[in-house]
Amino acid sequence: MIPVPVVVTVLGGWCAVYLADTLLKSSNSLKASYEDWLLTYGLSVSPFHLRWQTALFNRQFYNWGRWKPKFLYLWFSIGMVFGIVAMFGSVILLGKTLLQTLTQMLTEAPKAQNDRMLQVVVSVPSSSLCLRAVHRSKAASKWGMECLNIPVPGVNLPVSQLTYFFSAILISGVIHEVGHGVAAIREQVRFNGFGIFIFIVYPGAFVDLFTTHLQLISPVQQLRIFCAGVWHNFVLGVASFMVLFLLPAILFPFYYTGVGALVTEVAEDSPANGPRGLFVGDLVTNLQDCPVYNVEDWNSCLGDISEKSQVGYCVSAATLQQLSFPARVYRRLDGTVECCSNNSLTDICFSYSSKLDSHLYACLPARKVIEASKVCRTNMDCHKDFVPSFCVTPSLENQTRLIRVKHPPHIDMLYVGHPMHLQYTVSLSSFVPRQNFLSIDLPVVIETFCKYLISLSGALAVINAVPCFALDGQWILNSFLEATLSSLIVEKHNRELLGFLILLAGSALLAANVALGLWMVTAR
Repeated sequence: MIPVPVVVTVLGGWCAVYLADTLLKSSNSLKASYEDWLLTYGLSVSPFHLRWQTALFNRQFYNWGRWKPKFLYLWFSIGMVFGIVAMFGSVILLGKTLLQTLTQMLTEAPKAQNDRMLQVVVSVPSSSLCLRAVHRSKAASKWGMECLNIPVPGVNLPVSQLTYFFSAILISGVIHEVGHGVAAIREQVRFNGFGIFIFIVYPGAFVDLFTTHLQLISPVQQLRIFCAGVWHNFVLGVASFMVLFLLPAILFPFYYTGVGALVTEVAEDSPANGPRGLFVGDLVTNLQDCPVYNVEDWNSCLGDISEKSQVGYCVSAATLQQLSFPARVYRRLDGTVECCSNNSLTDICFSYSSKLDSHLYACLPARKVIEASKVCRTNMDCHKDFVPSFCVTPSLENQTRLIRVKHPPHIDMLYVGHPMHLQYTVSLSSFVPRQNFLSIDLPVVIETFCKYLISLSGALAVINAVPCFALDGQWILNSFLEATLSSLIVEKHNRELLGFLILLAGSALLAANVALGLWMVTAR
């Protein structure tokens, strides 16, 4: 749920802007000067929509559009092929996603959402829904395009991620529109201007092209222009992926990897927060007997610990007799056994078995038992040097685990709780600074931003290619039909009817995916 103060602030801010705009336009003394001011700076105000357009960048766009004509011809021709393939591919992906969603709705144990081919509704930053609005401006000779990414309602976006999210949206939108603008200039279509807009709280970009020129060029030329946006988003996603993949090599002179997971933040309410917990700058090297060389290992180890049963620790019979003390044994509500006082912060109930009894319990000091002890599953794992030993296993509540976290040179942290709580409340990095003055947050910032760019720019490319009303796919489809079916379907209105029916089906397919995706997130 979106916090009420945020909703009130956004609505109040837009109401104030729109009210001020209305009052100034209705004032006899200020109306003319206000409208001149808006026109001079290329501003326009409407409910929940603020738009700025300028010709300041026209020269730069023309320089880009006239740079190496043969290369740009090849570049946008490849983009045209990609756009056409993406249009058909997006329909296949949406179709498979719809079938998978319907299957999940009809089964009692649906698949995890990560198994779906395409998630229209997912947790941020994996994806967002991008809507493409194409409109005619007040001047009939102008053809404008606006691109807007909106996250699906109900998705929780942490406040700490807002900068990444909105920056990635704006950059993805700008790169998308740069593609359209440069391709249009390459095809001799007049470029009127570039602009930025804000819809509610989401930034976006648009280009203004001369419609008459656009209608006079061939369908293949139109395809190069219409496909340029999704092509540039795809290239941006690939470039971001390459930066993410090569980041260890790029940062190698300043950071080294493969030695552990570096703690960059510990939440105040984290179970790992405390005198013997984890601190910023600690290097985690092991979780139980699972080695940790990077963040991926940290997550993998915690996942394995969560899925598997609690490991035990080898304790000699003499040590067990020395450390244990009499305690009352009772069962918890979930059926597990407790044998220590509820007030104890250092002792844990351990279970073990002997040849005479398979269910024995002892209340033992956890740190003394675990330190320098070998991990085990059964008593057979502890037979060594003919010293009688037992494999003692913490008797904890279901889903709760005792985890030994090694972060030398500090004393091991002993964590008791759900492994996922440790994962969610401790932030780590795979990059360790070679010098103390280097920031431990810089690699994390780069990694996170690249992931947002991959997710949002990729979503913009896929969804925009769908043959749906108001998306790039609408114009790609119309130009594609004109380029391929003009000799087979001679009558233009028949081709337009076919295009309309395909667009209707594509719009219904996208709408069904969005509606069912929202239902899967909210209703279930």
